Amino acid sequence: MQDAIQTAAGGNALTQVLQGEARYDLVLRYLPQYRDQKEAVKNIRLLSPTGERVSLAQLCRIEERDGASEIYREGNQRYVAIKYSVRGRDLGSTVEESIQKVNQQVELPRGYHLNWEGEYESELRSERRLLFIVPLTVFLIFLIIYGAFGSAKWACLHLVNVVVARIGGLLALYVTATHFSVSSGVGFLALFGASVQTGVIMVEYINQLRARGLSIEQAAVEGAVRRLRPIMMTMLVATLGLLPAALSHAIGSDSQRPFAIVVVGGLIADLIMSIFLLPTFYVWWARPTDHLPPAEEARSVYA
Repeated sequence: MQDAIQTAAGGNALTQVLQGEARYDLVLRYLPQYRDQKEAVKNIRLLSPTGERVSLAQLCRIEERDGASEIYREGNQRYVAIKYSVRGRDLGSTVEESIQKVNQQVELPRGYHLNWEGEYESELRSERRLLFIVPLTVFLIFLIIYGAFGSAKWACLHLVNVVVARIGGLLALYVTATHFSVSSGVGFLALFGASVQTGVIMVEYINQLRARGLSIEQAAVEGAVRRLRPIMMTMLVATLGLLPAALSHAIGSDSQRPFAIVVVGGLIADLIMSIFLLPTFYVWWARPTDHLPPAEEARSVYA
């Protein structure tokens, strides 16, 4: 029966026609006036097992309904793409809530399944990469600082400063009502480098002052005052450079704005926290037995 309907409405290839080396199927089907209308489809004749000819309308009910204009296939399976956009909320929590409600309230027919893909799938993939990249970045920073100072204490001090300085980026996201995303996560990675640079400039200078004979408290205060200008110049250059991107609302800014907001807010907080918190942490952690640079080297740099 299916072959008969296919032959009448869609056509079936009976043989092939050769034209040189090209082959073309010779398709047989009803004339247009016998298949283009609903009543014509009802009158399609079928051969019953007993040899009688019956119309298609005698075996089934024929209705006209709206259907898919195209049938999409992927992996030898048909699929229907349902798309929607998210506004006023972050993508991750919105899709997760949708998944929960669909699983609770929608019962799929047998043989059907759902896949949540698109930007949500890309976000999950990026988050998995960040879970690997962030610890690796912190570990490499620790190794580099340890190699520069030759002390695990100063390396840990820089990491504490990096962690505390992230408050500025989080506050910037909160004040601007910007949801955390992969772009903002990359912005936090960029802040790691800026915070480490600030810490290296200040801690190295404080150690040099201590090597010249200043006490821990005096060296911390003097280092914070004298290193304020170079640290401020470094922070302002990056902040002013990314400020237009942080304030932009033009087309394409949705991906770059979270990154810029985190960096700008984090650098402003780094400037304040590095001047006050880093010397405070240094005083708490420093001991008279700390490894310091040679006095001759400290005098030459200080001079």
